[in-house]
Amino acid sequence: MATADLIVRPVSGKADTKKFIDLAYRLNGDDPNWVPPLKEEVAATISPKKNGWFSHAEAQLFLAERAGKVVGRISAHIDRLALEMPPEQGFGPGTGFWGLFEAEDEEVAKAVIARAEQWLRDKGLNRAIGPVSLSIWEEPGLLVKGHDHPPTVLMGHHPAHYQAWIEAEGYTVAKKLLTYDLDVTHGFPPLVQRIVANGEKNPRIHIRKVDKSHFDKEAAIILAILNDAWADNWGFVPLTQPEIDDVGKKLKPLVFEDLIMIAELDGEPVAFMVTLPDLNEALMPLRGSLLPFGWVKLLLWLRRPKANTMRVPLMGVVKRLQASRMASQLAFMMIEYIRRAAVAHYGTKRGEIGWVLEDNQGMNAIADAIESKVNREYLVYQKPL
Repeated sequence: MATADLIVRPVSGKADTKKFIDLAYRLNGDDPNWVPPLKEEVAATISPKKNGWFSHAEAQLFLAERAGKVVGRISAHIDRLALEMPPEQGFGPGTGFWGLFEAEDEEVAKAVIARAEQWLRDKGLNRAIGPVSLSIWEEPGLLVKGHDHPPTVLMGHHPAHYQAWIEAEGYTVAKKLLTYDLDVTHGFPPLVQRIVANGEKNPRIHIRKVDKSHFDKEAAIILAILNDAWADNWGFVPLTQPEIDDVGKKLKPLVFEDLIMIAELDGEPVAFMVTLPDLNEALMPLRGSLLPFGWVKLLLWLRRPKANTMRVPLMGVVKRLQASRMASQLAFMMIEYIRRAAVAHYGTKRGEIGWVLEDNQGMNAIADAIESKVNREYLVYQKPL
């Protein structure tokens, strides 16, 4: 596809892949709140050999060039599991995706989005959702509020002007995703403290740390709860074993036993909460590279991180308990136990919860009860093709 001297073409080979990765660093390098990801991690994300998501998905990357200079990029992709989901949960038959979007100007944005749409049409799809990079479990949505501070680990950060460029192409909002910010240096409100104290007196409830020496077993417990708890949520696509294996390898260095809790009721695991130290605090000064000495700094940080911020990317309670008081009690207990550990052992001052669907009433009520405030908003867009 070409517009005057602007050409959009498929990525082919290692040189193109490097150009695709490098563009984000050029376009976002002057933004003080953009956290350059490690280039090795970006390369792994887009590699079918290194990302388990490709076991049920396919993607095509595109580069935009003007006079031989790379000025834009985009991915177009199909997730076969998403195609199988009920349409009322957001995806379903005919739905394709685009993501990994970067553009130097609005003309480029228009061209790369059009090229991604055409690829999806050629595959027989009739609806586009984006940006989703690449899996819904990775970095969904476009940042539209919260540009004034860096994102936490595994969250996206995008130029503010991208919103107008995407909406100009006929995209409307499919869903708003929120993250919540809270001060964790002091205890939660009295009502929450009473709920936690009552739970501690209940012999049926046991909140425990994960055992990292049995990493695979614990991951399987969390995955089982996750796939049950989130099964009816908008945008849900079940995580597969190849994805879990790859995520496990990627996140294992960030797994600290006192920051991940499993709640048991009558001896049965029924809820979990995953908390990660904000790796972005360590990545920011590395500027995307572990060389020459970045790897040493990162390894030292990972041994026992002092993290100003913790992020809660995932928590869940089995479906059969979700409408009960027990669900919120377990959530408050896990949040409080992890809060204590984060402050005492990691020097943490703030926490971030999310992303959370704007219409997830249960989770938003918990966020309100612990006096957290929305600090970032992301929009996932849709358009008929």
